[in-house]
Amino acid sequence: MPKIELAAVPERKGTGYPAPFDAPCAGRVRQRLGDAGGLSDFGVNLMRLPPGGWSSQRHWHSHEDEFVYVLDGELVLIEDAGETILRAGDCAAFPKNSANGHHMINRAAATAVYLEVGSRSREDLTTCSDIDMMNPASHGRFVHKDGSPYPDG
Repeated sequence: MPKIELAAVPERKGTGYPAPFDAPCAGRVRQRLGDAGGLSDFGVNLMRLPPGGWSSQRHWHSHEDEFVYVLDGELVLIEDAGETILRAGDCAAFPKNSANGHHMINRAAATAVYLEVGSRSREDLTTCSDIDMMNPASHGRFVHKDGSPYPDG
């Protein structure tokens, strides 16, 4: 049956970033709805971001489009051009290879809930804008921008 039982989809709290870059994202909770539905061409995640939490480190993708749709709460989208408030019903799109580093921070008092949609390319390289980190999708490990691994990676 195509219906996905949300309660049956595992929740994953935190992120795979190496320390100390994981700390701002430690409270985020992701449910991989696309995986639960057997999708392989693109991913769909239901994200819950508590007050003070970051969605990710500020980043951009070489080969993946990204799209977010806010279901509940308020988020601050931070990108190269500055800050924009996103509320329930608002959405944002990030074309691949735009080099526009972006992420969202919950500065409100309540948990924000949003959908995150993205393509899945094995050629993708995620580049962090503000820190010395990138992530080649081909091996999924975070490395320095010179390609050297983090000690715990």
